[in-house]
Amino acid sequence: MIGATHLALWDQRRPRDVNGVLDSSGTERLQMKPNTQLDPNLVENAGLFTDSFFQRFPLRNAPAPLALSAEVSKTYRFPTFYADVTCAIAIFLCDHSRAQVMMPHPSMKPVKMPGGRSVVLFSCYEYRNVMNISPYNEIAMTIPIMVDAGWAPPVLPLVMDFKRKGYYVFSMPVTSLENQIRGTSFWGLPKIVEEIDISTEGDSCATIAKDAGGDVYFELSVPKAGSAKHFDETGYLYSMLDGRLLKSRTCFEGDFAVTTRADLLWKKGQRADAPVLKLGSSPRADALRALKIEEVAFQFRYSASMNSCFDLPLDS
Repeated sequence: MIGATHLALWDQRRPRDVNGVLDSSGTERLQMKPNTQLDPNLVENAGLFTDSFFQRFPLRNAPAPLALSAEVSKTYRFPTFYADVTCAIAIFLCDHSRAQVMMPHPSMKPVKMPGGRSVVLFSCYEYRNVMNISPYNEIAMTIPIMVDAGWAPPVLPLVMDFKRKGYYVFSMPVTSLENQIRGTSFWGLPKIVEEIDISTEGDSCATIAKDAGGDVYFELSVPKAGSAKHFDETGYLYSMLDGRLLKSRTCFEGDFAVTTRADLLWKKGQRADAPVLKLGSSPRADALRALKIEEVAFQFRYSASMNSCFDLPLDS
C-alpha cells in the first residue's frame, strides 16, 4: 500500500506475471484475476530490493506470525517493500459533507476545498515485486484528512507539510487474498478481493475493477504524459482496527508525469467531454457516486516504475 503526497501545484527488469501478456505493439497488459491461493512459504525475492531507497529502512520481523488460515501462518518482515511499481493516480474534487459522512472517527476531518468540496484520490498500483509476497494489483481509494487538528485552512494542507495531515482509505480492492488478510489483520484496511485489470496501452494507463458478480463498476484512465516531477515523500495513512485509530507510515520515490487543472479550485461542477472516471450500476459504484465526484480530474500522476514501502502502525 502506497500513500499519496502533496498536490503538485507543481534498474530492475520487469518479470512477466502469469496473467501478463504483450499486445501486438509490445505493451504489457496485466490482467489480474483474484489470487485466492495461500502459499505456506514466503516468496524468496530479497534480491529485487537492492535500490538505495530500500537501504533507508531496516527490516524487522512482525511481533508474531499471522494466521492466514487454519493451516497457514507466516512471519512477515516490515516495512513491506515494493519495487518497480506502476502507479496511476487521479485526484478529483468531491462534496465535503459526503466525505465527512465516510469518516469512521470523530477526530478525522476531510481537508476542505473551495466551494464546499473535499478531495478524493484513486491510486492504481501494479505491484510487480513485493517483499516475500506474490505480485498483485490494488486500487487505494482515499480522502485527505486532518486528525485532531482543530481549525485548518482550506487547500493548504494538500500543498504544505501539516503535522496532523494524513489519508483515510475508505475502500481498497486488491487481487490477492493473502494481501487482503494482511491488510485487515495488521491495519484494519477495508480490503476486498476483486478482479483488477491494468493496461498501459497507448497514451494512458487504464484500470478496470469488477465486483464480486463480475460486473465492471470502476473504470479510470490516467494519461501517461505530463510535467516531469520527482517525488521522494513520506505520508501517513489512518485506519480503524478493533475500535482503535491507527497511524501508519508510507514512503515512496519515483519520477512522475503530472497534469494539474488548478483552475478547478475556483470552478465548480465542470463537465468533461470524455469522462476519465466511469462508474457502473452496482452497489460498489453507488458508494463512490454518493461522494458527488466531479467529472473533470483536478490532477493526474503517472509513474511507470517507482519504489515504496509501508510499515506497521506506529505505537502511538
